Amino acid sequence: MVHMPAAIVQTLLGIFRNRPFDSPRTLIDPLNEDTDPILELERTAAERPDDAHALIALANAYWLAGRGPEPVGELASRAIAADPGNRAGWHLWALSESHPRDRVARWQQVSTRFPDDDLARANVADNAAAVAGAEKNHEALELAIRTYEELLVTAQNREQREALDSALQSLRGWRF
Repeated sequence: MVHMPAAIVQTLLGIFRNRPFDSPRTLIDPLNEDTDPILELERTAAERPDDAHALIALANAYWLAGRGPEPVGELASRAIAADPGNRAGWHLWALSESHPRDRVARWQQVSTRFPDDDLARANVADNAAAVAGAEKNHEALELAIRTYEELLVTAQNREQREALDSALQSLRGWRF
């Protein structure tokens, strides 16, 4: 069994409870080592099966604990059903897809649903670039370049623009 650091579990517990922590010590005090730190998240998700925040907190914990994409995807799908407007559920749903081409398609769905979600668009570009490189796929390369170009137009600061310029320069130099 993978044990999660106490700080991560406490952070996730605070997120789904939607309240701030009592003190910074809350993040560093160790949990009882005899208890599975995910157990409280599982219990809460079982008690509140239609609470998107509880489902997302548990899905995040599972992802960070390395429990695999299947349980994370299932929890994300339940969170989406409970609250279709909750982007975190959609992000976990896209992230949990194991097949690279399908993951690109999922991120495209998320970025279409939330057009101002730059993180989703960046994931479209990143995953498309990975598919392009692995499969020598020209269409995926074009998608990555086009998406990075769109992100460049809306980049908010110099560091973002420089990173996007660098990625674009690299991708435009690829030859298959």
